[in-house]
Amino acid sequence: MKLKYLIVCLFVVLMSIVGQVSAQEPTPFIEPPIWEFDGLRIEYQRVNVAISDQVATTHIEQLFVNDNDWMLEGEYLFPLPEGAAVSQLTMWVDGSPIEAKILERDEAQQIYDEIVRQLRDPALLKYVGTQAIQANVFPIPPRDERRIEIEYTQILPADNGLIHFTYPQSSDLYTNTPLDEQSIRVEVQSNEEIRAIYSPSHAVDIFRDGDFRAVAGYEAFDVQPDKDFELYYTVSPEEIGLNLLSYKEAGQDGFFLLLVAPSVQVDEVVAKDVILVMDTSGSMEGEKMAQAKEAAQYVVDHLNPEDRFNIVAFSTGVRVYQSELVAASQPGDYSSFINGLEAIGGTNISQALLEAAAQVENGRPTTLIFLTDGLATEGITDTPLLLDSVQQATPDNVRIFAFGVGDDVDTLLLDSLTQNQHGTTSYVRPFEAIDEEVGNFYTKISTPVLANVHLEVDGVQVEQMYPAELPDLFAGTQLVLTGRYRSGGAAVITLSGEVNGRTQTFTYHDNSFRNSGGDDFIPRLWATRAIGHLLTEIRLHGEDAELVQSVVNLSIRYGIITPYTSYLIEENDIFSQTGRNIIIEEEMEDAAEPAPFTGSAAVDEAAAVGEMAEAEAPVAFATATAVPGTDSSVSGVAQTAVQYVGSKTFVLRDGVWMDTAFDSDTQTPQQVGFASDTYFDLLTAVPELGGYFALGQRVLVVVGDQVYEVVEGEGETAVVLPDATTDAGSETASVVTNLPATPADLGVDALPQPEPVANDSDSWLLYGLGGLALLVVVFIAGRLVTRK
Repeated sequence: MKLKYLIVCLFVVLMSIVGQVSAQEPTPFIEPPIWEFDGLRIEYQRVNVAISDQVATTHIEQLFVNDNDWMLEGEYLFPLPEGAAVSQLTMWVDGSPIEAKILERDEAQQIYDEIVRQLRDPALLKYVGTQAIQANVFPIPPRDERRIEIEYTQILPADNGLIHFTYPQSSDLYTNTPLDEQSIRVEVQSNEEIRAIYSPSHAVDIFRDGDFRAVAGYEAFDVQPDKDFELYYTVSPEEIGLNLLSYKEAGQDGFFLLLVAPSVQVDEVVAKDVILVMDTSGSMEGEKMAQAKEAAQYVVDHLNPEDRFNIVAFSTGVRVYQSELVAASQPGDYSSFINGLEAIGGTNISQALLEAAAQVENGRPTTLIFLTDGLATEGITDTPLLLDSVQQATPDNVRIFAFGVGDDVDTLLLDSLTQNQHGTTSYVRPFEAIDEEVGNFYTKISTPVLANVHLEVDGVQVEQMYPAELPDLFAGTQLVLTGRYRSGGAAVITLSGEVNGRTQTFTYHDNSFRNSGGDDFIPRLWATRAIGHLLTEIRLHGEDAELVQSVVNLSIRYGIITPYTSYLIEENDIFSQTGRNIIIEEEMEDAAEPAPFTGSAAVDEAAAVGEMAEAEAPVAFATATAVPGTDSSVSGVAQTAVQYVGSKTFVLRDGVWMDTAFDSDTQTPQQVGFASDTYFDLLTAVPELGGYFALGQRVLVVVGDQVYEVVEGEGETAVVLPDATTDAGSETASVVTNLPATPADLGVDALPQPEPVANDSDSWLLYGLGGLALLVVVFIAGRLVTRK
C-alpha cells in the first residue's frame, strides 16, 4: 500500500515537472520590436562630431515628440555606418543614462526582416548589412516628448591619406515627417596637414583655421533626411595634396574623382595681374553702381604685394585708371578714381575688353574681372563678331571671369567669353549684392600657387574628364576633377604647372583605380558635369542630334533634371532604344525655335547649366529645379517619381520602381515574391539588394547580369544570383531556391502544430529531472511486480 502511494506521489511530481517544461515560453534569438510610430515627430536633431587624428566621437541629440492622444510603443534602433568599429557607447534619455547595446549585423537584420514580414513595409531593408544600437526609450506618453542622446567613438581608417566619415540618417525608421531642424557640425584636427575637405552628400560651409584644423557645418529646416551625411578629408605632407576615389561596376568602364588641394599657407605665391573691367552705363545707376564701386575697392585692397592692376571703366566710351598696369605696392589714389565714376551713357563692351587685352603682358598670369548689367549698345554689337574680335586680341595667359548683373545681360556673350578664356560666369540676381559676390569670388582666387595646370595619368587609361580645361590652383581651395577609366589598376599621377615663370612638377605614386565597387556617388557626379558641359555646348552653338542624344541617355540613366527630362516622370518608354529614339526626335522638333539669350528665363538656364558643369556634388532630380524648359510642377512630382539608391536611379511606372539601367529589348526579369522566403534568402545572399528593395513592394532592379522584379504573391521558387556572387571557377551561377515549407505549399490542409519547446539550460535541467523521476517510478513498479 505504501509503495502504491509512493508511486502516485512520484507520478504527480513527474507530471508537475513536465507541466513546467511545457509551460515554458520559447526563447527566440531576438524579440521583434513593436513598431507603432504614427504621429511621431522629431523636433530637432543636432549632431556634433569631433575628429582628432582619425578618431571620431559622434554626439547626437534628438527630441522625439508624440503629438497623439495615445501612447507610442516601440524599440529604438540607430543603424551604424557600415564597417564602423564602434566603442565607448553612451546613451541618455531626458538627461539620465540608460543601458544600450550594439546589435551585430546578423542580429539587426533579423529585426529588420521581422518588421518587414509583420508590417509588409520594406523601408528598413536599406539598413541590411549594418550594425545597430538598440535601447528601450519608449513608450512616449500622449502629448509628451523624449530627449535622446547618443555618443559613440569610432576609428576612421585612412586610405593613402584619405579619411571618410559617415553619419547614417535614420529618422525614417520612426516617421515620414520631415525633421523640424537638423544641424551637423564636424570639427577635424590632425597632426598632419589637412588638404581637401569634401562632402558629396550635403552643401557644407567649410572654415579653415590654418593647415591643421577645419570645421564643416550644415544646417537645414523642414528637411527630409533621405541620404546619409558623408564627409571626406585628406591629409598630406605635400605642398599640394592629391587623392583618388573610384567606382566600377562589373563589365563597365569605371568612374574616378580626384581631390587636389594646396596648403592654406604657402611659401611662394604666383604673382599676377588683375584688370577690372566695370560697366558704368546709365543702367547701373543707384544701388548697382554703389555695390560695383565697393567690389572694385575690395579687390584692389586685397592684392598681393607682387601683383599689378588696372581699372577700365566703360559706358559709351572707355575710361582707364592708368595708361599701363600699376604695381600693387604703389597703387596711387585708386579710391578717388573709383569713387568718381558715374553711371551714364551706353554700353561699349567691345572697346572695354579690347583696351584691357592691350594691357596684358604675355606669359604673366592675368585675371580679367568683367562686370556688366546689359547688352552691347555701342561699338561692336553683333555678338559673334564681338567674340571673335576679343578672342583674337586676348593672349592665352588671360582668364576672364564675368559677372552678369541682373536679368538683362547677354548670357551667350558672357558664357562664350569665359569658355574661350577658361574662366567662369557668375550671375548676380536682382536680390543679390554685387560687392558680396565679387568679394567672395576674389577671396578664393587671390592667392594662386600653380598656374597653367596639366595632369597626366600613367598606368590606367583615363578619358572624358571634367573640367576639360584645368583651372589654376589657389591656396586654401580645392580642385574636384571627375572622369572615366577603362580598367582598374595601379597608376602614377603627375601634376605640373608654372610658378612665377618656372615649371613645377608633383608626382603621386601608389594610386589604385578599383576593379570593382568603390564610392557610388561618383557616377552621378560625373554625369552631372558631363550634362552641364553638353548643355553649355548646345546653348552656345545650337542643338545637335548627337549632343541631345547624349543628354537624354545620361539623364535617363542617372536621373538628372535637364530641359529634356519630363519623360522621366511621364509615361514615356525610356527602357527601349525605340522609345529613347522617339524622345530624341520630339526634343529636336521642339527645339526648332531659338532659345532666348537674355531675360530672367535665359539667366535661369545659364546659371543652372553653369552650376551643373562645375558641380562638386551630384545633382538630385527633385532639388535641381531651376532649369527652364521644364514644367513648374516637376519638382513636387519628381520627389515621388524619381528615387536614387547608390549609383542607380529608379522611376515610378504603374506602381513599380524601375531601374533606369533596365533594357527591355535585351533583358528578362526574374520574379521574386514580396516578403517570400525566396525574397529574404536573396537578401541574405546579395545584401546590396536591401537598398533597392526598400523602395517598395514592387521593384525592378538590374544587378550585374541579372534582373529581379519584386511582385505580389510567391513569384518564382528559384532565382539565379548575379555573376559577382558566384564562386570563382564555377561553371553555373548560384541559385536561391524557395522549397515548399508549409502544408499549404504542399497542397494539403494545415496540420496541428506542436507547442514551442524551451531550448535554454533551465529547460534541459527540467527534462533531466523528469526523466530521473520516470526511471524511479519504473524501478519501483518493477520491484512491486517482482514481490507479487
